[in-house]
Amino acid sequence: MARQRRSDEYAEFAAARAGHLFRSACLLTAGDTHLAEDLVQETFGRLYVRWGRVSRVENPAAYAQTVLTRAFLAHQRRRSSGERATDVFPELPGAGDGDASLRLTLLDALARLPAKDRAVVVLRYWDDRSVEQTADVLGVSSAAVRTRCSRALGRLRALLGEDLAEYARP
Repeated sequence: MARQRRSDEYAEFAAARAGHLFRSACLLTAGDTHLAEDLVQETFGRLYVRWGRVSRVENPAAYAQTVLTRAFLAHQRRRSSGERATDVFPELPGAGDGDASLRLTLLDALARLPAKDRAVVVLRYWDDRSVEQTADVLGVSSAAVRTRCSRALGRLRALLGEDLAEYARP
């Protein structure tokens, strides 16, 4: 009975967090929805195995985001090349919402960042994590997060140039 209850709790948690984790994974992978799906599936697999402990932590959603980010970084370390199957971004869920050209421009700029820089930007500005929380997820110091974040934002500004102001106009 307790095992079934835990399984039901896990299924409810997974259903509630799947959308957010997928969107985060899409940003981490710069629009590679297939890899994003794989990372989310890997995250949920790892959570399921440890659900007894994970369900008792203060913030299981933050724990899941940490697992996702670490799975992404591990995948990036394992890759033998930076080759991508396509340079055309597929439609993302919710693609009808907002400005598609802005979304594609931002995803392209994110894709040009190194994996750890991309992870810092996604954690800090998409997932709204503090510097300390981001440092904990990445296993680095707070100073390293601040430095990496500053450099990543500088690279994004250089990549986006004046184009961003054009997209931000109402």
